[in-house]
Amino acid sequence: QVQLVESGGGSVQAGGSLTLSCAVPRITYGTECMGWFRQAPGKLREGVAFIYHTGMVTYYADSVKGRFTISQDNAKNVMYLQMNSLRLEDSAMYYCVASSLFAEYCTPEHWSSADFAVSGQGTQVTVSS
Repeated sequence: QVQLVESGGGSVQAGGSLTLSCAVPRITYGTECMGWFRQAPGKLREGVAFIYHTGMVTYYADSVKGRFTISQDNAKNVMYLQMNSLRLEDSAMYYCVASSLFAEYCTPEHWSSADFAVSGQGTQVTVSS
């Protein structure tokens, strides 16, 4: 069974930075498309950023463009989300996800169509004023 493990969440003041990490096991099929969703209390789940296993970034939410950077270290099987200039509205539970989606479909809108998808338990990010 594929397990994703997030780390790096915490509390930070507005304008600060955090880096989330996610260990994504390399298996033959099923984790090619990786990314982050977030969900705040009372709000819908939102796709934040996605990356294909080749290193191609396939999606950033408009709300995080220019502030967040998704990347991966294939040697370590780790995916990162560098979050800068954090805002109050970035506060949420952040979930690392992986799926079998091909690169051209590696976006939140196609997530439900994946043959295989897995999510971590989530890590809390709290931004305060």
